[in-house]
Amino acid sequence: MPFSFDLSDELKATIRVLAKKDKKTVEILNKKIKQIANSDKITIDHYKNMRHGLKEYKRVHIAKSFVLFFKVFKEKNFIMFDKFGHHDDMYRR
Repeated sequence: MPFSFDLSDELKATIRVLAKKDKKTVEILNKKIKQIANSDKITIDHYKNMRHGLKEYKRVHIAKSFVLFFKVFKEKNFIMFDKFGHHDDMYRR
């Protein structure tokens, strides 16, 4: 059964800005969000868990240089897509 999902306010703002500059990346991002949301409780574990300060997140790479962070709440069957950005910026402490 697919997950229900939502986008954080930060991610919505990032997508709005990105839609003006790079529509292709937005299309890839939207496709990946749909693919993740259509996962079930077993296949969602395919996505890599983060560690240390980001351990509540999972991540997926998009268009080689970008990363999407999201949280999975299996009990509620819900995914919160939280952050999106360039790999170098997302992993800075």
